[in-house]
Amino acid sequence: MTDYLPILTMIVLVVLFIALSFVASRLLGPKRPHPAKTAPYECGIVPELEPAERFPVRFYLVAMAFIVLDVEIIFLYPFTTVFRGLAVYGLVAMGAFLLVLLVPFAYLLSSGAVDWGPAKRLGEQAARPVLRSREAVPALPAGPEEGRAA
Repeated sequence: MTDYLPILTMIVLVVLFIALSFVASRLLGPKRPHPAKTAPYECGIVPELEPAERFPVRFYLVAMAFIVLDVEIIFLYPFTTVFRGLAVYGLVAMGAFLLVLLVPFAYLLSSGAVDWGPAKRLGEQAARPVLRSREAVPALPAGPEEGRAA
């Protein structure tokens, strides 16, 4: 039991700190909210316009995916230096590691998680049908014979 006493002490201290933080924010926080008190204020400049839009959740998913890929690359560097000593076992282990990390990234790509902004708008415009008559006709690239019609 004495081996776990430092861990138990740390857990109790963390819980006490969290509880005291909540109590202090309740006691010391503003009692009557006012628009001037709740307005964002940074570097002495009050913003004149509201932000255009909030960041979509997809943005954070992609950010996390790229962080995971960075960590994967960090693990790949040492692997390349000891590759010959690990032989087939090392190759299989690194293949499994890459598979576990690249499958979710492939899912993000296939679900369209990285399609936003100007690239998405251009893709939507290219996929839009062209109206050549009363009904929509899919856009086809012009061939060499179509340009010579006289």
